[in-house]
Amino acid sequence: METVQSRSGRRAVRPGAITAFARFVLCGGGVGLASSFAVGALASWIPWILANALITAVSTLLATELHARFTFGAGGRASRRQHAQSAGSAVAAYAVTCVAMLALRHLVAAPDPVLEQVVYLSASACAGVARFAVLRLVVFARGHSRSADALRGAGPVPAALVRRAAAPAKAAELCRAA
Repeated sequence: METVQSRSGRRAVRPGAITAFARFVLCGGGVGLASSFAVGALASWIPWILANALITAVSTLLATELHARFTFGAGGRASRRQHAQSAGSAVAAYAVTCVAMLALRHLVAAPDPVLEQVVYLSASACAGVARFAVLRLVVFARGHSRSADALRGAGPVPAALVRRAAAPAKAAELCRAA
């Protein structure tokens, strides 16, 4: 585990990959499981593809907050950048679940609700493993902004700071200070 400074100024501990994955499964899997039942319930009133889109949007917001605070040890709320990047990975996961369900409906004219859940959860699990890698390596990666600053080089130093540092102290002033 690695200790890092969070945006809020608190020290946050970044968990190792195995711990983070276990937390990801717990948080993301819990949200995903609840989402699968919500999609099924909502799909009885509106088209499945729209129900999946709505539930995916809501569950992505919730899961991103959980991942920022708990899974990846960011030590605070997710930033807008993290939400946007997480949404990108959720769109890919949404596409995977849609393709899986469309393939199921193409292969089975009237699939049983249990079979639909199995297919949906299997597709979600496959997409989830890929999503974990993206979130850990890109969205919540440590040093993301520091490495970008290092590539740009050090910024300019204020002139007042340079003058203060460069001005020699007089011997008499140093003796009085001591």
